[in-house]
Amino acid sequence: QVQLVESGGGLAQAGGSLRLYCAANERVDVFYAMAWYRQSPGYETEFVAQVTGAGDITYAPSVKGRFTITRGNVKNTILLYMNDVQPGDAATYYCTAEKTRGSQTVWGQGTQVTVSS
Repeated sequence: QVQLVESGGGLAQAGGSLRLYCAANERVDVFYAMAWYRQSPGYETEFVAQVTGAGDITYAPSVKGRFTITRGNVKNTILLYMNDVQPGDAATYYCTAEKTRGSQTVWGQGTQVTVSS
């Protein structure tokens, strides 16, 4: 069973940067897809970014140009670089893994991001 642990959340000022980490108990570079989602209180879970095993990357329009998803140097990690964060980016961020196409998506426990204006 894949297990995911997120870290790197915290408080950032508007316009600042944060870096989120997702560590898995298996190599993720061979997974079908890894992604980040976020959820703010009272709102639905929102897609943020995805990287596939083939290297294809997709971003939500709200973060494109500001956030970067990448695989870490260690093969069981992915990162989310968040630049120019805004109050609307405040949320709990979740890392997800789809090990093979159509397999059940595994979710981490989340890491909190707070943005001060």
